[in-house]
Amino acid sequence: MTPLQAATRETFWTIGPVGKAAFYWLAAVAVLVFCYGVYARFAAYARGSADPQDRLSNLPGRTVAATKTVLANENQFDGDLYTGVMHTFVLWGFLVLLVATTILGIDIDLYRPLTGESFWVGDFYLAYQFAVDAFGLLFVVGVGMAGYRRYKTREGRLWGKHTSFEDDAFVWTLFLLGVGGFLVEGVSMVGQPQRATETVSFVGMALATGLETAGLTAAGAEAIYGVLWWSHSLLAFAFVAWIPYAKPFHMISSFANVVARDEQAGARLPNVPADLDHTNAESLDDFTWKELLDGDACTKCGRCTDACPADTVGRNLDPRNVILDLKAYRESVSDDPVAGSGRGDGPMATDGGVASADGGTVPIVADEGGVIDAESMESCMSCMACMDACPVDIEHLTSFTKMNRQLVDEGAVDSNLQDVFQDVMQKGNSFGESQSARGDWADDLDDAVEVPDARETEVEYLWYVGDYPSFDDRNKKVARALARLFDEADVSFGILFDDEKTDGNDIRRIGEEFLYLELAGHHVETFADCEFENIVCTDPHSYNTIKNEYPEVDFAEFADDPMMPFEREEPWNADGAVDVFHWTQVVEELVSEGRLDLSGDELDYTVTYHDPCHLGRYNDEYEAPRELIRATGADLYEMPRSRDDSFCCGGGGGGLWTEHDEEVKPSEERLREAVEDTDAGAAIEKFVVACPMCTTMFEDGRKTGDFEDDVEIVDVAELLIEAVEAGS
Repeated sequence: MTPLQAATRETFWTIGPVGKAAFYWLAAVAVLVFCYGVYARFAAYARGSADPQDRLSNLPGRTVAATKTVLANENQFDGDLYTGVMHTFVLWGFLVLLVATTILGIDIDLYRPLTGESFWVGDFYLAYQFAVDAFGLLFVVGVGMAGYRRYKTREGRLWGKHTSFEDDAFVWTLFLLGVGGFLVEGVSMVGQPQRATETVSFVGMALATGLETAGLTAAGAEAIYGVLWWSHSLLAFAFVAWIPYAKPFHMISSFANVVARDEQAGARLPNVPADLDHTNAESLDDFTWKELLDGDACTKCGRCTDACPADTVGRNLDPRNVILDLKAYRESVSDDPVAGSGRGDGPMATDGGVASADGGTVPIVADEGGVIDAESMESCMSCMACMDACPVDIEHLTSFTKMNRQLVDEGAVDSNLQDVFQDVMQKGNSFGESQSARGDWADDLDDAVEVPDARETEVEYLWYVGDYPSFDDRNKKVARALARLFDEADVSFGILFDDEKTDGNDIRRIGEEFLYLELAGHHVETFADCEFENIVCTDPHSYNTIKNEYPEVDFAEFADDPMMPFEREEPWNADGAVDVFHWTQVVEELVSEGRLDLSGDELDYTVTYHDPCHLGRYNDEYEAPRELIRATGADLYEMPRSRDDSFCCGGGGGGLWTEHDEEVKPSEERLREAVEDTDAGAAIEKFVVACPMCTTMFEDGRKTGDFEDDVEIVDVAELLIEAVEAGS
């Protein structure tokens, strides 16, 4: 047998029988403590309320998809190459070292006793050693990158009110485990002459050479090896036992969170139960097991806060703190021995909550003294930037909406929002105007352009116009431009006139579920009385709720409720027979078919385009508006924050109807980005939008931010009709 064929090493070198027995006993204790901690964590989730979504359907498929997402680190790479590389090195290094340890355990404790020989020899051993050194090195480099960002550059988003000792302990424990493993290997190679040619262990070999150069002899290596080996082993056992009790648990909870994710979370809020009280956040008992899991899955990375437009402009909202405040409160009042163990957060302060001195609890959300400050929830724009940025699929908006419902239930909402609720309840629209005037925007159209009544005429497209295009003078121009486009393309369309009410998307996200149900019920009954093939919406907010949320409502639960103005008992469009579109999707197809007779060189403006949250992040539609802009001949330049990284205008989640104490308005920050940070810079002539709410917010920001001489706000429809006119 050649030396290579016989290559192996003694696993318990210098460790006697007593030491081996102690090692196995400590390993068993560490594993038992770990298993108990994991069990206790998941037992705590089981005590959460039932989740309205089926989170565990097709569990094998979900697990495979989550495994792919986690192993590929695709969420970590999103918008942050450094973090993606760092996390990939740490994750894959950790996994390979874990697998390697498991393989060695199988050889020592199963294969050898059963067969009398070892498979940990020869080529397998050499390949094993090379893999361990290669991935161990990546692991140490990755942890070093994490430490560099945390301590040297002091990345701002990594630090916050919940930053604690456990964060430092996690990084340094991983680093010491990685470096300690190599140090043990290097000393072992100095003390075991038979390993002198084991060049595949290149990191260990380099360390051994360095140690020998520093004066370490074989006898000295043998003398200190036991101390180093036990130090490394005890640290490893302590880490294993510690995992379920502190930040390292995210290695398990984050994976579980990705498995249980709802692909439509945020765009589709949880279905409304018959007992509306169950939608609130009066106590921790009202939170579902998935919402509890969200708290444990949070790694404190701060990506959500970094992406949040409310936090960026100085509003009182930090999405990470909301999730972690809820978690810290749960742990502060829990009788679970696992909860809070090893944490360094301490009691919450400022906008966080604590258990009261007499053992009672505090409100989940309140103006003062709650776990979460009501102002934080009022600051949320429901833009979903936090959810899109989160690498572990925490569903912030679901919990935020639950707390908004609680505020509405208590009547503790902004007076402006109360007025909006009143207008919608009494008038059917958020402007408080007479519904009979809802179709008056069409009066100024050319006589040749007819807007049919979809209640009386069979049409291909039932056009849901929306509040702002119907009542707001600026947005009426957009409605008229779109009507002319439909007419030019010979589209069969009609509107509901005074039977159209507020769609309810933002009403719901503010927390008024009861009113949302009334609006949804009214509309689906109205739809049932009309003959049409598809629905097309002007507003992405309308498009989102009609497409994603109306089909989810169980109308039968409320049909006998005398407070509900509908009698429908069947779900609406549950089979997807009716397609719901945003108007840009419909018109983009018309343009591609040549029905608007555009040559693509009609306009020569230099423009940029703002992705509406409800069209982009909510519904993944980014291309249709851009294709329409290009079809006009306009030269399109992208802003640095575009597509799924788009920066909210500030109008979502009720922001259109409220005033906030902020350093700069979101619309002003976005316009500044357009004229300063876009590659075309000051050459940008038109700021193009595809949402009536965005139009309103940016027209306001253009005035308050002093951008009136710099850029013009236009809707894609206005740009298109100008191109059509120029071409004709």
